[in-house]
Amino acid sequence: MKKTIILAYAALFITIFLPYAVQMRHGGPVREQTQILENTEKITQSGEKEQPRSTSKPEITDEPKTEAPEEAAAEPASEGAEDKKTAETEQESAPKIIKAENPAPEKITVLVGDAPVEMDMQEYLIGVVAAEMPAGFAPEALKAQAVAARSYALYCAGSDKHGNAQVCTDFNCCQAWISQEDMRENWGDAFEENYKKISSAVNETAGQYLSYEGQPVFAAFHSSSAGATEDCGNVWNSRPYLVSVESPESETNVPNFISTLECAPIDFRDCVLSLKPEADFTGGKETWIGETERDDSGRVSYITLGNVKIKGTEIRELFSLRSTSFELQYIDGKFLFTVKGFGHGVGMSQYGAKLMAERGESYTEILAHYYPGTVLTA
Repeated sequence: MKKTIILAYAALFITIFLPYAVQMRHGGPVREQTQILENTEKITQSGEKEQPRSTSKPEITDEPKTEAPEEAAAEPASEGAEDKKTAETEQESAPKIIKAENPAPEKITVLVGDAPVEMDMQEYLIGVVAAEMPAGFAPEALKAQAVAARSYALYCAGSDKHGNAQVCTDFNCCQAWISQEDMRENWGDAFEENYKKISSAVNETAGQYLSYEGQPVFAAFHSSSAGATEDCGNVWNSRPYLVSVESPESETNVPNFISTLECAPIDFRDCVLSLKPEADFTGGKETWIGETERDDSGRVSYITLGNVKIKGTEIRELFSLRSTSFELQYIDGKFLFTVKGFGHGVGMSQYGAKLMAERGESYTEILAHYYPGTVLTA
């Protein structure tokens, strides 16, 4: 009986426990577990590679990106891991800033009235942004304006048109500027809040400007466009970074986006004749308006009046229109201009920048959109 029991236990050991012991000795389950982890890592890494990465604007650059350690790709998916992955992706795709060979100067000489005045560059730019853009605009739009203003000031400083000064405060010549006293008068009780917003935008972009082929750019800007900005060549000399691009503003989000001007026939005729004495207005008034030619942005490049072809920019100046994006009709015995947007249309649209900032785009993305091909330099 005892012998039978011993033999039974021996058979049980050989059948069940001995294979398991041999398998453990030779690494069976351990190897399988390693293979499972390896497969998991491959799947995770494959999934990581398949994730779409946001594309940064090609010409605007920042600090060299830091690659995430390879082990991070094998981390199990979790809310914290996903947040970390998103933050890393955003950091990798963030536009970069190129170090300037010639940093922006800390001082600038400004022609205020008839007198040249040396100012701290940052303080000067606070006065420019305060004069050129409403303080209520989104912070990223204010930053974009600050960089554009600094770029424009450096561009103007390269000329000698103001003698002992580098830039003036006339917006028809350089760019507008107001003093702190003017700001207090304009803003009243909101002075402290508005000044803080604008000074923050200027200080957070300190030293940054746009360059093209190593030089500060002619960073033109305007109030609003009608669907697209203007190519610089249609207003001034062509520049490769001032081309027509889409702009998001419209009559639904820009005050006074559409404006009108009515002219009595005699006033209309005399105004055109003052510019083009050869114009012929002997026919019926409904025949005075001829063909209208538009550029790629939809603005009037040429319009024929009194059988004379006239530039849209000349008509804008002649009738003090808010832009060259206009229609001209003869209705109910009067000539009616219907105008969209405000400004020459070249470069950054300020209301376009405002809308881009409100939908979450950064000042670097705004600048890259409106000044394609430029480099953000500091």
